[in-house]
Amino acid sequence: MFKIDSKGLVLKFTIGGVLLGLLIAIIVLIIDIQSKDLTITFENIAEAHKANPTLWIIDFLPLLLGLIAFWVGTTFAIKIKHVTKTIEVEIEKSEKVFEFTEKLGEGIIDAEYKLQGDKDEVGKSLIDLRDSLKRNKEEETRRRKEDAQRNWATEGLAKFAEILRQNNDNIEQLSYNILFNIIEYTGANVGGFFILNDNNIQDKHFELIACFAYDRRKFLEKRINWGEGLVGTCALDMETIILTDIPDKYLNVSSGMGGTNPRCVLIVPLLINDQIQGVIELASFKIFEKFEIEFIEKLAESVASTISSVKINIKTASLLKESQDQAEKMAEQEIEMRQNLEELHAAKEEAAKQEELLSNFTNSVNHTLIRAEYSTEGILLYANTRFLNKLGYSSNNEIEGQHISMFIHPKDQEWFNEIWHTLARGGKHFEGDMKHITKQGKDFWSMATYTCVRNRNSGVDKILFLGIDTTEQKKLSLDHESQLNALDHSNIKAEFYIDGTIINCNDKFLDLYGYNLNDIKNRKIYHFIFNKEVSVFRKTWEKIAKGTPYDGQLQIHTKTSDVKWLQGSFSGVKDMYGIISKIIFIANDITSQKLMESEIEKVKIRNEKILEGALDAIIAISEKGIIDFFNKAAETLFGYTKEEVIGKNLEMLIPFEHADKHAGYVSNYLKTNIAKMIGKRTEIKIKNKAGEEIPVLITISEAKIENEFTFTAFIQNISVELF
Repeated sequence: MFKIDSKGLVLKFTIGGVLLGLLIAIIVLIIDIQSKDLTITFENIAEAHKANPTLWIIDFLPLLLGLIAFWVGTTFAIKIKHVTKTIEVEIEKSEKVFEFTEKLGEGIIDAEYKLQGDKDEVGKSLIDLRDSLKRNKEEETRRRKEDAQRNWATEGLAKFAEILRQNNDNIEQLSYNILFNIIEYTGANVGGFFILNDNNIQDKHFELIACFAYDRRKFLEKRINWGEGLVGTCALDMETIILTDIPDKYLNVSSGMGGTNPRCVLIVPLLINDQIQGVIELASFKIFEKFEIEFIEKLAESVASTISSVKINIKTASLLKESQDQAEKMAEQEIEMRQNLEELHAAKEEAAKQEELLSNFTNSVNHTLIRAEYSTEGILLYANTRFLNKLGYSSNNEIEGQHISMFIHPKDQEWFNEIWHTLARGGKHFEGDMKHITKQGKDFWSMATYTCVRNRNSGVDKILFLGIDTTEQKKLSLDHESQLNALDHSNIKAEFYIDGTIINCNDKFLDLYGYNLNDIKNRKIYHFIFNKEVSVFRKTWEKIAKGTPYDGQLQIHTKTSDVKWLQGSFSGVKDMYGIISKIIFIANDITSQKLMESEIEKVKIRNEKILEGALDAIIAISEKGIIDFFNKAAETLFGYTKEEVIGKNLEMLIPFEHADKHAGYVSNYLKTNIAKMIGKRTEIKIKNKAGEEIPVLITISEAKIENEFTFTAFIQNISVELF
């Protein structure tokens, strides 16, 4: 800072003015007396004043010039003070800008900067830069968090899909495995798995089939009536219940699972096709996040589907045993009937043989296919055992004489009626996927055939239905379709022939490239790649077309020639012969990330160029002592080139006998957290390429970015050269 002694300056001006006036007065008086050939005495001075009154005015000249000098000195001091103040303000402003810029360079994006007035354009630009960096970092953090959540949910669903395929013949073991893994995967502490017991429609209730609390399996018995408590309410409303304000002793009173009171309780219904299969209750010392709740709800659908299938399998096994018992009885009756037939007239033997062949054929059909017969009016005439089992009936008495509409969902009635009317008139048979409704209201899918059975007059006698159960395959197909739709809505997706011609793409692809479907029809993948990159990409595409997947970053251009960066993968899809028939491309737009990386690289290059031009030697070192930067002055000082030292250990620049003493400074600092050289000017000896020791002053500064340290050494040569 500049300091000006204003009072001293004014005093000097004033004294100078007085002395100048006094000097002029004396000179004028001397000239006047000497012009009259008089000597300088007091009497002659007095006579001179009498003779020339003007001399009296001259006598006041020191006072007049002193006043004028006082005014000039005061004005000059004020101007100097004003200029000094202006310089101080500018210096202070520059220091604040430099300090703020240093913080941004160190990655402190929350640094504050106060504008130095409305015209502080540099400050405004720096604030805009800080805000931009902050927004970019927040956006990157948010994106990473969302990606992590999506990956967590996807991995979880894949894990539980494997679990659901195991122990699906033991509902208790399956329930425990599901509950244990949900608690482990979500970080919950307590859980209960309730299964709906609806064997008696008048006594529907939930049974606690699996319980896990505080890292231990619990063997508890508990019954909850339909609509009773939170579990019953959750099932009745078919909606998830979340509690964060938990009453004391909640687990003992409401759940019966015991333990310390939790912070959050989540109760999720096991719901499939609007049918409750059970309820999962979870309690945790933490609050469940939204993505965790959505994951558990999604998982609950798969669990409900599996539980439903297990129940059906158990019931089917029971019905199968019953069917086998009936088959044994029928076999006994068939033997008896054969004995009776053998006693019939020889004329009837041929008819008996034909009837036996027909019976064997019918039995073969009944053992392999679902079979039913209807009148042309749609009345059920006959249904085999597989038909009864698959649609949830115990005997023909329940369904014989009923109309076919009882097996068809109301939403499918209209289109099915048209098919039936065509068949009843003797029209073309029907083949394809067909959905029936079971007695329990479940969907039953089959590969179905409806065909006419004609009489001798070629009229329609009845309608025959034959089918193969495809329910599980259909569910998987629908589930895969849902997953593909979800993938289609969350990622950029396109399909290509192996020659690169586009087959199809989703809206995200079109929005990114700025085209519509007509624009890209018959275009190839190379159309979206920059010309200079096409030859390289063709080689990559040839590998992809041969079955080698590709995963990486891709630079493309849009319809308006905008540059975009994608993080994506190309995967081949094989046909039934193992030959790749098309290629799927799935990607995410990472343009904003690449732009931010480019800006960061520019800042890095600019900083390196600044350091490269420094007069002192500058070396950047990683926390492991590896040399990352070596400027021109360092090359001159040490006698090494950049290529010789970059990537090498710092020890090569320190004399061997001092290596233990000096080379350990960086590592010792990290281990003991005692800054031995950080921020201090220290004199050490270094070794140049020729082996000569050179005394230098070294100052080391540290920078910490996330969990990594970087050290920068500023080295000044203090050796004295003798001429």
